[in-house]
Amino acid sequence: MSEVKTEIKTISLEELKSRLEAPNAPVLVNVLTEEYFTKKNGARIPGSLWIPLDEVGDKFPKMFNKDREIVVYCGGLQCPQSRMAAEKLVNLGFTHVKAFEGGLEEWSKAGNPLETKDNSQSSSSCCG
Repeated sequence: MSEVKTEIKTISLEELKSRLEAPNAPVLVNVLTEEYFTKKNGARIPGSLWIPLDEVGDKFPKMFNKDREIVVYCGGLQCPQSRMAAEKLVNLGFTHVKAFEGGLEEWSKAGNPLETKDNSQSSSSCCG
């Protein structure tokens, strides 16, 4: 018996930065669990939203059209939450979903700023 897996599209750091600067930029969403998000002082890529993985199925259909371009991310390559969120969204009928699997770790290691709960930007590593 074989399981049917949902194919998840991914996006590179370079492609994400380019898309975020373009007209009609995608919605960027941090899907870290509340526990991890809190441990990291609410670290997120500037301009992104935070919707915990366990709330994705409930909140996304109420907030976004299913044809809206959405990029989800989490802590980094060792974090499965971005892939899990993308799979959930595709199964809900969202058609333009990508996972940025490098997440906060790749973003910050490349020297890009992060926002935290106090709304200040930090260039320090989020996940190290």
